[in-house]
Amino acid sequence: MEINRKVRSRKLNNKVDLTAMVSISFLLIIFFMVATELAKPKIMNFGDGDRGCGPEPVCNRPDENRILTVLLDDNDKMITYMGLLFAPVQNPKEVYYGKDGIRKELLVIDKKVHEYSAGMGRPEIGVTVIIKPSKKSNYGNLVDILDEMKITGINSYAIEDYYTPEEAKLLASN
Repeated sequence: MEINRKVRSRKLNNKVDLTAMVSISFLLIIFFMVATELAKPKIMNFGDGDRGCGPEPVCNRPDENRILTVLLDDNDKMITYMGLLFAPVQNPKEVYYGKDGIRKELLVIDKKVHEYSAGMGRPEIGVTVIIKPSKKSNYGNLVDILDEMKITGINSYAIEDYYTPEEAKLLASN
């Protein structure tokens, strides 16, 4: 005797295991956190500029005996002068990159300025360097001179993009 039985299909387990998905999401979160941290621009601290001597204009006026100007031009050309160009403390001269060039020059001038400042009663004041890259100079030269500032320990410097007509003539003549 045959009994009619209905064949019932088995119900499948409809639960999805999300263990692998959680692992992948944690890996992706870590990857994006690391990638974001590595993509941040690296900066060099230029100093905070809060070392003035007071609100009086005479007190904060720059002393041309403490100012060195560095003109950067194409083909790794660099000209330095101290003071004002029309009445220089040190005449303009061409200097080369490296430890026997600009680094030696910066150390000598910084030492002289510290001695000059000590005579004025402020021995902690060193040289202030004004860096003026021309439109023809390359980014590597600017980075090199900033590296020299860091190596020599000179922390009072500024980057200026304006050339006086006399400075432009000086670069064209050399």
